[in-house]
Amino acid sequence: MFRISEYKKVQSLQEAWELNQKKSTRTAGGMTWLRLRHNPAGTFVDLSGLGLDRIEETEDEIRIGCMVTLRELENSEVMDRYTEGAAKAAVCHIIGVQFRNMATVGGSIFGRFGFSDVLTLFLAFDTSVEMYRGSGKTELVPLTEFAAAKPDRDILTRIIIRKEKLHAAYESVRTNASTDFPALTAAGALLEDGSIRLVIGAKPQRAERVPAAESWKAERPFAERSEETPLLTEETIRAFAEEARKTVKTGSNMRGSSRYRSALVGVETARILRTLAGAKKTVNTEGNVREGAAGCAERSGTGESDHAQNRNLRKEEKGVHA
Repeated sequence: MFRISEYKKVQSLQEAWELNQKKSTRTAGGMTWLRLRHNPAGTFVDLSGLGLDRIEETEDEIRIGCMVTLRELENSEVMDRYTEGAAKAAVCHIIGVQFRNMATVGGSIFGRFGFSDVLTLFLAFDTSVEMYRGSGKTELVPLTEFAAAKPDRDILTRIIIRKEKLHAAYESVRTNASTDFPALTAAGALLEDGSIRLVIGAKPQRAERVPAAESWKAERPFAERSEETPLLTEETIRAFAEEARKTVKTGSNMRGSSRYRSALVGVETARILRTLAGAKKTVNTEGNVREGAAGCAERSGTGESDHAQNRNLRKEEKGVHA
């Protein structure tokens, strides 16, 4: 619960920026994540009247306004096509539909929350954030840089993805319920030149790219990707997954121990890489097919239970170490 002393629906970014220079001011999106704060706000700044609630596509970019809701991101044909379903997979488990109809992409990115599925997803792409610095000045900041920085008093207006030819994948593990905060998140992209990006989040620290993955390369040309000719062999996938398990630093909290999370890093990395490579879907011991981006339907009641999923994670962990 939070308290405010004044509500202001601003008419311009400059007005919002000037108000936001006071430490007691809170700039609001859907107000959902503000409930995590216990300190009262002096002025509550509403950006909903500034036209920042659209997803726009050009030949080179996808521009996402900060007021776009998670539900709109989930249902966006533009994002679904570009991310090959990874965007839907990243947000479909977040709390519930009513929550996603209020929570905004801008709030999820600006908050830099350790548990953020949205931050994990966007770090897999060539993403920048557009920051309003006052006096009509805007600046594009690479998301990798923004995510590692401390919050400031500027206004995040848009998230911009520079288009690349790629394959994408997203995975998360939720230990108690399909709509719980994640115990671990993972996203990846395989680019036309064969390079690979891997992002791990909810460690429980905030998401970041895995440096070890910068040296990983596909073993076949991008255009040859198929189930019969995956871009990575299973042996290579297991080796990369083991490298990630050993190098990604994890911690402990109520959703899992460091040791458990490290095991998940290996398992989820392997799943991401199999999807990126175009390998045949693996069938678990319960007889359910793991489909990465299609996991929303699978984990919402039509596939394995959460407990069965976690039992299979343990078995897959042993397979990664074999």
